Amino acid sequence: MTLLLAGDIGGTKTILRLVETSGNSSLHTIYEERFRSGDFLDLVPMVQQFLAKVDSQIPQKACFAIAGPVANNTAKLTNLVWFLDGERLQEQLGITHVSLINDFAAVGYGILGLEPQDLHTLQAGKHNPEAPIAIIGAGTGLGQGFLIKQGQDYQVFPSEGGHADFAPRTELEFLLLKYLLDKHDIQRVSVERVVSGLGIVAIYQFLRDRQIATESPEIAAVVRCWEQEAGKQDKSVDPGAAIGKAAVEKSDRLSEQTMQLFVEAYAAEAGNLALKLLPYGGLYIAGGIAPKILPLIEDQTFLLTFSQKGRMRSILQDIPVHIILNQQVGIIGAAVCAARL
Repeated sequence: MTLLLAGDIGGTKTILRLVETSGNSSLHTIYEERFRSGDFLDLVPMVQQFLAKVDSQIPQKACFAIAGPVANNTAKLTNLVWFLDGERLQEQLGITHVSLINDFAAVGYGILGLEPQDLHTLQAGKHNPEAPIAIIGAGTGLGQGFLIKQGQDYQVFPSEGGHADFAPRTELEFLLLKYLLDKHDIQRVSVERVVSGLGIVAIYQFLRDRQIATESPEIAAVVRCWEQEAGKQDKSVDPGAAIGKAAVEKSDRLSEQTMQLFVEAYAAEAGNLALKLLPYGGLYIAGGIAPKILPLIEDQTFLLTFSQKGRMRSILQDIPVHIILNQQVGIIGAAVCAARL
Protein backbone atom coordinates (compact mmCIF):
# COMPACT_ATOMS: atom_id res chain seq x y z
CA MET A 1 0.00 0.00 0.00
CA THR A 2 1.18 3.52 -0.82
CA LEU A 3 -0.20 6.67 0.79
CA LEU A 4 -0.76 9.62 -1.55
CA LEU A 5 -1.77 13.24 -1.07
CA ALA A 6 -3.74 14.95 -3.83
CA GLY A 7 -4.64 18.62 -3.93
CA ASP A 8 -6.74 20.88 -6.14
CA ILE A 9 -5.42 24.38 -5.38
CA GLY A 10 -7.51 27.37 -6.40
CA GLY A 11 -7.47 31.05 -5.57
CA THR A 12 -10.73 30.72 -3.63
CA LYS A 13 -10.83 27.16 -2.32
CA THR A 14 -8.49 24.20 -1.98
CA ILE A 15 -9.43 20.52 -1.80
CA LEU A 16 -7.02 18.08 -0.17
CA ARG A 17 -7.53 14.34 -0.41
CA LEU A 18 -5.58 11.52 1.25
CA VAL A 19 -5.58 8.46 -0.98
CA GLU A 20 -4.36 4.90 -0.62
CA THR A 21 -3.27 2.92 -3.66
CA SER A 22 -2.64 -0.80 -3.92
CA GLY A 23 -0.70 -2.92 -6.37
CA ASN A 24 -3.62 -3.04 -8.82
CA SER A 25 -3.48 0.77 -9.14
CA SER A 26 -6.92 1.26 -7.59
CA LEU A 27 -7.29 4.49 -5.60
CA HIS A 28 -9.15 4.53 -2.29
CA THR A 29 -9.99 7.84 -0.62
CA ILE A 30 -9.23 7.88 3.12
CA TYR A 31 -10.07 11.48 3.97
CA GLU A 32 -10.93 14.71 2.18
CA GLU A 33 -11.35 18.31 3.32
CA ARG A 34 -12.02 21.70 1.73
CA PHE A 35 -10.30 24.89 2.83
CA ARG A 36 -10.63 28.60 2.07
CA SER A 37 -7.32 29.29 0.35
CA GLY A 38 -7.20 32.90 1.55
CA ASP A 39 -7.18 31.78 5.20
CA PHE A 40 -3.59 30.55 4.83
CA LEU A 41 -0.35 32.34 3.95
CA ASP A 42 1.06 29.23 2.27
CA LEU A 43 0.14 25.67 1.35
CA VAL A 44 2.42 24.14 4.02
CA PRO A 45 0.38 25.08 7.13
CA MET A 46 -2.81 24.01 5.36
CA VAL A 47 -1.39 20.55 4.60
CA GLN A 48 -0.01 20.25 8.12
CA GLN A 49 -3.42 21.07 9.57
CA PHE A 50 -5.02 18.54 7.21
CA LEU A 51 -2.61 15.72 8.07
CA ALA A 52 -2.93 16.42 11.81
CA LYS A 53 -6.57 15.30 11.56
CA VAL A 54 -5.65 11.97 10.03
CA ASP A 55 -4.12 9.26 12.20
CA SER A 56 -1.71 7.94 9.59
CA GLN A 57 1.82 8.17 8.29
CA ILE A 58 3.13 11.00 6.17
CA PRO A 59 2.24 10.38 2.48
CA GLN A 60 5.11 9.14 0.33
CA LYS A 61 3.98 11.10 -2.72
CA ALA A 62 1.94 14.22 -3.39
CA CYS A 63 0.61 16.02 -6.42
CA PHE A 64 -1.04 19.43 -6.37
CA ALA A 65 -3.07 20.77 -9.29
CA ILE A 66 -2.58 24.54 -9.55
CA ALA A 67 -4.96 27.11 -11.03
CA GLY A 68 -2.20 28.88 -12.93
CA PRO A 69 0.97 28.26 -14.93
CA VAL A 70 3.52 25.74 -13.64
CA ALA A 71 7.19 25.81 -14.67
CA ASN A 72 10.06 23.69 -13.34
CA ASN A 73 7.84 22.35 -10.55
CA THR A 74 7.11 25.87 -9.28
CA ALA A 75 3.96 27.97 -9.46
CA LYS A 76 2.63 31.36 -8.43
CA LEU A 77 -1.12 31.47 -7.94
CA THR A 78 -2.94 34.28 -9.69
CA ASN A 79 -5.25 35.31 -6.86
CA LEU A 80 -3.00 34.47 -3.88
CA VAL A 81 0.38 35.57 -2.57
CA TRP A 82 1.51 31.93 -2.55
CA PHE A 83 4.65 30.91 -4.40
CA LEU A 84 4.92 27.13 -4.47
CA ASP A 85 8.10 25.15 -5.06
CA GLY A 86 8.01 21.36 -5.22
CA GLU A 87 11.43 20.93 -3.59
CA ARG A 88 10.55 23.27 -0.72
CA LEU A 89 7.28 21.43 -0.13
CA GLN A 90 9.16 18.12 -0.04
CA GLU A 91 11.50 19.42 2.64
CA GLN A 92 8.96 21.20 4.82
CA LEU A 93 6.29 18.51 4.63
CA GLY A 94 8.62 15.50 4.76
CA ILE A 95 7.10 14.02 1.60
CA THR A 96 9.54 12.16 -0.65
CA HIS A 97 8.05 13.24 -3.98
CA VAL A 98 5.98 16.37 -4.63
CA SER A 99 4.79 17.37 -8.10
CA LEU A 100 3.00 20.55 -9.15
CA ILE A 101 0.89 20.40 -12.29
CA ASN A 102 -1.47 22.79 -14.09
CA ASP A 103 -5.11 22.26 -13.18
CA PHE A 104 -6.06 21.36 -16.73
CA ALA A 105 -3.23 18.81 -16.90
CA ALA A 106 -4.87 17.34 -13.79
CA VAL A 107 -8.10 17.00 -15.77
CA GLY A 108 -6.11 15.00 -18.34
CA TYR A 109 -4.86 12.61 -15.67
CA GLY A 110 -8.34 12.54 -14.17
CA ILE A 111 -9.80 11.09 -17.37
CA LEU A 112 -7.74 7.98 -16.68
CA GLY A 113 -9.45 7.58 -13.31
CA LEU A 114 -13.08 8.16 -14.32
CA GLU A 115 -15.84 5.56 -14.16
CA PRO A 116 -18.52 5.06 -16.86
CA GLN A 117 -21.11 6.88 -14.73
CA ASP A 118 -18.84 9.94 -14.69
CA LEU A 119 -19.36 10.46 -18.42
CA HIS A 120 -22.18 11.33 -20.78
CA THR A 121 -21.48 10.16 -24.33
CA LEU A 122 -22.64 12.47 -27.09
CA GLN A 123 -21.14 10.44 -29.92
CA ALA A 124 -19.84 6.88 -29.64
CA GLY A 125 -17.67 7.17 -32.75
CA LYS A 126 -15.04 4.55 -33.52
CA HIS A 127 -12.84 4.28 -30.46
CA ASN A 128 -9.14 3.51 -30.94
CA PRO A 129 -7.29 2.96 -27.63
CA GLU A 130 -3.93 3.71 -29.28
CA ALA A 131 -5.00 7.12 -30.62
CA PRO A 132 -4.63 10.49 -28.90
CA ILE A 133 -7.19 11.79 -26.41
CA ALA A 134 -8.27 15.44 -26.57
CA ILE A 135 -9.63 17.61 -23.75
CA ILE A 136 -11.45 20.91 -23.99
CA GLY A 137 -13.19 22.64 -21.12
CA ALA A 138 -14.98 25.95 -20.78
CA GLY A 139 -15.24 27.43 -17.30
CA THR A 140 -13.56 30.56 -16.01
CA GLY A 141 -11.42 30.30 -19.14
CA LEU A 142 -11.08 27.76 -21.95
CA GLY A 143 -8.66 24.93 -21.26
CA GLN A 144 -7.33 22.59 -23.91
CA GLY A 145 -4.92 19.67 -23.80
CA PHE A 146 -4.25 16.18 -25.02
CA LEU A 147 -2.96 12.74 -24.00
CA ILE A 148 -0.61 10.54 -26.03
CA LYS A 149 -0.21 6.79 -25.46
CA GLN A 150 3.34 5.84 -24.48
CA GLY A 151 3.72 2.12 -23.79
CA GLN A 152 0.97 1.14 -21.38
CA ASP A 153 0.49 4.66 -20.01
CA TYR A 154 -0.58 8.05 -21.31
CA GLN A 155 1.46 11.22 -21.08
CA VAL A 156 -0.56 14.37 -20.51
CA PHE A 157 0.17 17.64 -22.32
CA PRO A 158 -1.60 20.91 -21.46
CA SER A 159 -1.78 23.63 -24.09
CA GLU A 160 -2.76 27.29 -24.49
CA GLY A 161 -5.20 26.57 -27.30
CA GLY A 162 -7.87 28.64 -25.61
CA HIS A 163 -5.86 31.73 -26.52
CA ALA A 164 -5.96 30.98 -30.26
CA ASP A 165 -7.96 33.38 -32.44
CA PHE A 166 -11.74 33.25 -32.36
CA ALA A 167 -12.80 32.16 -35.86
CA PRO A 168 -16.31 33.44 -36.71
CA ARG A 169 -18.32 31.30 -39.15
CA THR A 170 -21.59 33.22 -39.58
CA GLU A 171 -22.61 36.82 -40.16
CA LEU A 172 -23.76 37.06 -36.54
CA GLU A 173 -20.41 35.76 -35.27
CA PHE A 174 -18.55 38.27 -37.46
CA LEU A 175 -20.64 41.02 -35.87
CA LEU A 176 -19.79 39.61 -32.44
CA LEU A 177 -16.09 39.71 -33.31
CA LYS A 178 -16.36 43.36 -34.39
CA TYR A 179 -18.34 44.19 -31.23
CA LEU A 180 -15.64 42.70 -28.97
CA LEU A 181 -12.80 44.39 -30.86
CA ASP A 182 -14.48 47.78 -30.54
CA LYS A 183 -15.70 47.36 -26.97
CA HIS A 184 -12.31 46.33 -25.57
CA ASP A 185 -10.22 48.35 -28.04
CA ILE A 186 -8.05 45.33 -28.86
CA GLN A 187 -6.30 43.98 -31.95
CA ARG A 188 -7.57 40.39 -31.76
CA VAL A 189 -10.14 38.26 -29.96
CA SER A 190 -9.19 34.91 -28.48
CA VAL A 191 -11.66 32.06 -28.57
CA GLU A 192 -11.62 32.15 -24.75
CA ARG A 193 -13.37 35.55 -24.86
CA VAL A 194 -16.34 33.79 -26.42
CA VAL A 195 -16.20 30.20 -25.14
CA SER A 196 -16.07 30.63 -21.35
CA GLY A 197 -18.20 31.85 -18.48
CA LEU A 198 -17.24 35.43 -19.30
CA GLY A 199 -17.90 34.63 -22.95
CA ILE A 200 -21.53 33.84 -22.14
CA VAL A 201 -21.90 37.30 -20.63
CA ALA A 202 -20.12 38.91 -23.59
CA ILE A 203 -22.48 37.21 -26.05
CA TYR A 204 -25.49 38.30 -23.97
CA GLN A 205 -24.28 41.92 -23.91
CA PHE A 206 -23.70 41.82 -27.66
CA LEU A 207 -27.19 40.50 -28.42
CA ARG A 208 -28.71 42.91 -25.88
CA ASP A 209 -26.91 45.96 -27.25
CA ARG A 210 -27.87 44.99 -30.80
CA GLN A 211 -31.47 44.60 -29.60
CA ILE A 212 -31.73 41.08 -31.00
CA ALA A 213 -34.28 40.24 -28.31
CA THR A 214 -35.88 41.93 -25.30
CA GLU A 215 -34.28 41.49 -21.89
CA SER A 216 -36.28 39.97 -19.07
CA PRO A 217 -36.22 41.99 -15.83
CA GLU A 218 -34.79 39.05 -13.83
CA ILE A 219 -31.73 38.41 -16.02
CA ALA A 220 -31.25 42.11 -16.70
CA ALA A 221 -30.95 42.75 -12.95
CA VAL A 222 -28.29 40.06 -12.56
CA VAL A 223 -26.23 41.31 -15.51
CA ARG A 224 -26.50 44.96 -14.41
CA CYS A 225 -25.36 44.05 -10.89
CA TRP A 226 -22.36 42.19 -12.34
CA GLU A 227 -21.50 45.13 -14.59
CA GLN A 228 -21.62 47.52 -11.64
CA GLU A 229 -19.25 45.27 -9.69
CA ALA A 230 -16.61 45.38 -12.45
CA GLY A 231 -13.14 45.49 -10.94
CA LYS A 232 -14.11 43.84 -7.66
CA GLN A 233 -12.44 40.52 -6.89
CA ASP A 234 -15.53 39.05 -5.22
CA LYS A 235 -18.76 39.23 -7.20
CA SER A 236 -22.19 38.81 -5.63
CA VAL A 237 -23.77 37.32 -8.77
CA ASP A 238 -22.86 34.88 -11.55
CA PRO A 239 -24.55 36.12 -14.73
CA GLY A 240 -23.20 33.28 -16.88
CA ALA A 241 -24.87 30.72 -14.63
CA ALA A 242 -28.12 32.72 -14.55
CA ILE A 243 -28.20 33.03 -18.34
CA GLY A 244 -27.48 29.32 -18.80
CA LYS A 245 -30.18 28.32 -16.31
CA ALA A 246 -32.75 30.58 -17.96
CA ALA A 247 -31.90 29.11 -21.35
CA VAL A 248 -32.28 25.53 -20.10
CA GLU A 249 -35.62 26.42 -18.52
CA LYS A 250 -36.66 28.36 -21.66
CA SER A 251 -37.76 31.25 -19.46
CA ASP A 252 -35.89 34.03 -21.28
CA ARG A 253 -35.60 34.38 -25.05
CA LEU A 254 -32.43 36.49 -24.97
CA SER A 255 -30.72 33.90 -22.76
CA GLU A 256 -31.79 31.13 -25.14
CA GLN A 257 -30.27 32.96 -28.11
CA THR A 258 -27.13 33.68 -26.11
CA MET A 259 -26.62 30.02 -25.27
CA GLN A 260 -27.36 28.89 -28.81
CA LEU A 261 -24.52 31.08 -30.09
CA PHE A 262 -22.30 29.93 -27.21
CA VAL A 263 -22.95 26.22 -27.85
CA GLU A 264 -22.23 26.62 -31.56
CA ALA A 265 -18.95 28.47 -30.88
CA TYR A 266 -17.98 25.82 -28.31
CA ALA A 267 -18.72 23.01 -30.76
CA ALA A 268 -16.83 24.70 -33.60
CA GLU A 269 -13.72 25.09 -31.44
CA ALA A 270 -14.00 21.48 -30.23
CA GLY A 271 -14.12 20.46 -33.89
CA ASN A 272 -11.01 22.54 -34.62
CA LEU A 273 -9.15 20.77 -31.82
CA ALA A 274 -10.33 17.40 -33.10
CA LEU A 275 -9.08 18.15 -36.63
CA LYS A 276 -5.60 18.94 -35.27
CA LEU A 277 -5.29 15.85 -33.08
CA LEU A 278 -7.62 13.23 -34.64
CA PRO A 279 -8.43 11.99 -31.12
CA TYR A 280 -10.00 8.63 -31.83
CA GLY A 281 -9.18 7.84 -28.21
CA GLY A 282 -11.97 10.30 -27.40
CA LEU A 283 -12.62 14.02 -27.14
CA TYR A 284 -13.60 14.88 -23.57
CA ILE A 285 -15.53 18.04 -22.71
CA ALA A 286 -14.56 19.19 -19.23
CA GLY A 287 -15.27 22.33 -17.21
CA GLY A 288 -18.19 23.39 -15.08
CA ILE A 289 -20.44 24.74 -17.83
CA ALA A 290 -21.23 21.70 -20.00
CA PRO A 291 -22.95 19.54 -17.32
CA LYS A 292 -25.15 22.51 -16.31
CA ILE A 293 -26.40 23.07 -19.87
CA LEU A 294 -26.52 19.41 -20.89
CA PRO A 295 -30.01 19.67 -22.50
CA LEU A 296 -28.73 22.45 -24.77
CA ILE A 297 -25.77 20.34 -25.88
CA GLU A 298 -27.83 17.19 -26.39
CA ASP A 299 -30.21 18.71 -28.95
CA GLN A 300 -27.84 17.86 -31.85
CA THR A 301 -26.78 21.47 -32.47
CA PHE A 302 -23.45 20.76 -30.81
CA LEU A 303 -22.66 17.64 -32.84
CA LEU A 304 -23.85 19.19 -36.11
CA THR A 305 -21.59 22.21 -35.62
CA PHE A 306 -18.74 20.02 -34.31
CA SER A 307 -18.66 17.98 -37.53
CA GLN A 308 -19.46 20.86 -39.91
CA LYS A 309 -15.97 20.91 -41.41
CA GLY A 310 -16.66 20.36 -45.12
CA ARG A 311 -14.85 17.34 -46.52
CA MET A 312 -13.68 16.41 -43.03
CA ARG A 313 -17.23 15.80 -41.76
CA SER A 314 -16.99 12.00 -41.91
CA ILE A 315 -13.72 12.04 -39.94
CA LEU A 316 -15.24 14.04 -37.11
CA GLN A 317 -18.33 11.83 -37.03
CA ASP A 318 -16.04 8.90 -36.14
CA ILE A 319 -14.48 10.62 -33.10
CA PRO A 320 -15.94 9.62 -29.70
CA VAL A 321 -17.23 12.69 -27.83
CA HIS A 322 -17.90 12.59 -24.08
CA ILE A 323 -18.98 15.16 -21.49
CA ILE A 324 -17.33 14.80 -18.08
CA LEU A 325 -20.06 14.91 -15.43
CA ASN A 326 -17.81 14.36 -12.40
CA GLN A 327 -16.65 17.80 -11.25
CA GLN A 328 -13.96 16.21 -9.06
CA VAL A 329 -11.99 15.12 -12.12
CA GLY A 330 -9.15 17.50 -11.16
CA ILE A 331 -8.55 16.02 -7.71
CA ILE A 332 -8.89 12.52 -9.19
CA GLY A 333 -6.22 13.48 -11.72
CA ALA A 334 -3.91 14.81 -9.01
CA ALA A 335 -4.19 11.45 -7.24
CA VAL A 336 -3.50 9.54 -10.48
CA CYS A 337 -0.46 11.75 -11.12
CA ALA A 338 0.80 11.23 -7.55
CA ALA A 339 0.54 7.47 -7.95
CA ARG A 340 2.81 7.67 -11.00
CA LEU A 341 5.60 9.63 -9.30
